[in-house]
Amino acid sequence: MLNNSVKRIIRPLSLLGFVSLSVWLLSISVNSTSNTHTQSYTESYIISSADYPLLKEKIKTLHLVPSHELAIINAVAVDLNQAQLSQLQQELNFTITKNHKVTLSGGRAWGKRKWQPKATVPLYIEADSAHAMRNFGDGVTIGFLDTGLEQLQGTSKGLGLSTDLYGRDKFWGTYDAINNVLSNYSNDGSGHGTHVASIAGNADYDVYGKVYGIAPNAALVGIKAFDAEGKATYADVIRGIDWALQVKDQINLRVLNMSFSGPARSYYWEDPLNQAVMKAWQAGIVVVASAGNNGPDPMTIGVPGNVPYIITVGAMTDNYTESDSSDDKLATFSAAGPTFAGFVKPEIVAPGGHLSGLMAFDSQIVQEHPEFHDGGRYFEMSGTSQAAAVVSGVVALMLTQDPSLTPDEVKCRLMDSAHAAFNDNGELAYSVFQQGSGLVNAAGALASTASACANQALDIAQDLDGDEHFFGPANINSDGNFYIEGLGDEYVWQLDENNLDGDTLLWRMNFAENAQGWRNIASTDTLLWRMNIETDTLLWRMSLESDTLLWRMSVANSATNINVNNWVEQQ
Repeated sequence: MLNNSVKRIIRPLSLLGFVSLSVWLLSISVNSTSNTHTQSYTESYIISSADYPLLKEKIKTLHLVPSHELAIINAVAVDLNQAQLSQLQQELNFTITKNHKVTLSGGRAWGKRKWQPKATVPLYIEADSAHAMRNFGDGVTIGFLDTGLEQLQGTSKGLGLSTDLYGRDKFWGTYDAINNVLSNYSNDGSGHGTHVASIAGNADYDVYGKVYGIAPNAALVGIKAFDAEGKATYADVIRGIDWALQVKDQINLRVLNMSFSGPARSYYWEDPLNQAVMKAWQAGIVVVASAGNNGPDPMTIGVPGNVPYIITVGAMTDNYTESDSSDDKLATFSAAGPTFAGFVKPEIVAPGGHLSGLMAFDSQIVQEHPEFHDGGRYFEMSGTSQAAAVVSGVVALMLTQDPSLTPDEVKCRLMDSAHAAFNDNGELAYSVFQQGSGLVNAAGALASTASACANQALDIAQDLDGDEHFFGPANINSDGNFYIEGLGDEYVWQLDENNLDGDTLLWRMNFAENAQGWRNIASTDTLLWRMNIETDTLLWRMSLESDTLLWRMSVANSATNINVNNWVEQQ
């Protein structure tokens, strides 16, 4: 654990925002005036201060009206010119970042299908065992911070996203964080949010009588922060998170799905979107984020997936052979760790290849890719967005079975029950920086009694208050390969070995001792989450502390979008 000179004091005041796909923190100097900006040119900034009331007072004295009041992180979003920035600097200590734009990340599929797809994912991750015990996610609300949420019905009359398996209304409506409006209905112009939500909570049946959703009776609420093109701003996402915190007790919002990702431009604790995510986790909401679709290279985990506290999800695929697990593999687009702060990410992987979900025929994604639509209500996509939704559904099942579970306990049991991929030689098929603890298993997560195996060396309150920040156990050896301090050679990631497309992998679900396939290593590999206090040997850690860091010099001159996981080739 390290004391950090960066002061970031965040009080749990009223919240109204947070969540957007792909995030980029800008380090902005207010001591100099850019030659490319005139005194009249304004940009949208997020300004935060330890003294939130004073910050709002100073903004008011400048006769400015904030576009967003982001009390969740003691900040406001406001349009400023250079002169106003300089004046604020003279009167108040504050932290400022550009109000970055973000976009969603999705996937795409091959082929034109004109028949109803099969419901395969619940069976694959053994959620069907929970369904057999009449656990369908009842009583838990999942929030989807995305492009909106249509109340679509599936092929079974009345069932889908508006009602549960028993015909009860389960839709709480949508909060539009862009316009700060709450509605009983939602127009998802993109289709991404609806697709993601249906993977977690679709109550429709396929032609074989199998239910599509992982938690089909879970209540759903949309938090719309992205437009029809899958774009958003930091401020809108943060405002969406803030709203989720305000209503969580009223609607029992226990899970918040964030299927978006953007390149990390700073340590996790410096990013305002990440700060809002941490506030949600601290308040008792289980945050599930996609790892991003920028893999397979290392250090590609985006924001907010780089937050060490939350559950970050990578993607695997059955390779279009649902009945043959021998050719299952990690999706090549799935982002990999470690993070800049040295944490192992993702924690877990889930099915994210060619998943079928509900999407309106007039959604923008369908209009752009009609060949992936089945001609009815279903659309096929790939991405870590879809994988995150699978895990959000499993979390709902866990909280239905035991509502007393804390976010840390949920994360612990998910990791404890996951099954890592091994090859036919009994070696890890993928690095822990690619697969984390392994493939999610709903039956195992529900049966697990593990405790105190996640986030134990972290202190989120100290982190948010700026008193202490944390680094993980990842490092780089003399050969330039990543490894886990304190663990053996099997945890060294040989970066020159590309096994993502190997055809000798065996991904069998087998719990037998020393067996091949997915195996549970999380319960014994607790050192993955051991905090490393000796940081001087981390090559990227040293460079991040340097004033000459390339991204620090360049980001102020460029605005990068956060994406709802970008289109990828179907796998």
